[in-house]
Amino acid sequence: MSEERSASGPTALVTGAGSGIGAAFARALAGEGYRLVLVDRDEARLKAVAGEFGAETVVADLTAEADLARVEARCREGVDLLVNNAGFGHPTEFLATPVEAEIAMARLHMEVVLRLTLAALPSMMERRSGGVINLASVLGFFPSSTYSASKSWVANFSRSAARSTLPANVAVTALCPGFTRTAFHDSAGMDMTGIPRFLWLDADTVVATALRDWRRGRSLSIPGWQNKTIVALARLLPMRLVDRIMTTSGKRPLAVRAR
Repeated sequence: MSEERSASGPTALVTGAGSGIGAAFARALAGEGYRLVLVDRDEARLKAVAGEFGAETVVADLTAEADLARVEARCREGVDLLVNNAGFGHPTEFLATPVEAEIAMARLHMEVVLRLTLAALPSMMERRSGGVINLASVLGFFPSSTYSASKSWVANFSRSAARSTLPANVAVTALCPGFTRTAFHDSAGMDMTGIPRFLWLDADTVVATALRDWRRGRSLSIPGWQNKTIVALARLLPMRLVDRIMTTSGKRPLAVRAR
């Protein structure tokens, strides 16, 4: 897709930019000449990443209404690429997780993605350039948890939005990573030591795939043959068999996402 808007280069806004896939997006886009607006609730980590690129920073907890409204307003001012990357997971099972924590996660993964996308799209549609990349997950193809349900929503929302925006040369892409070498699991208190090494990808590879697929106008980006295989199995296997696999796989199903 075409993103150029001014001589100073296009602008990208990335949420959850303080680490992991968000920081990898910042590195990749800075290398392509984007002006960066980086959003994260951790001020120290955000400044460490932003300092590498001289980026504009917004310290915000997107589960808080006032902070979300500030970032929403920044999107309305006009950006060329929005990356909705912010997210988190729970180390506990569904019935053992406080409802307040589940609601906060659902809000971050769904309401925030919805509102920021709708705030950013009008100016893109008017310019007939730009787009949105929303972080989903391969786990969204499996019935596993509130996390997987919210990521399934992200993928379906993004694909639906893409049908409306692509005629205006604006692409909306759902990125569905699997195991990615970041601090995501450590921050959530998850033990991932039993996951085979061949299933893991690095964040830079995930981001490169996402940007390539977005520029090709693809509504779904699944990086790596490993994740493509997992998603294909989720789609091809009978629903009853998938349910049985998820029931017997324990707390760390094969398709759990990391970043």
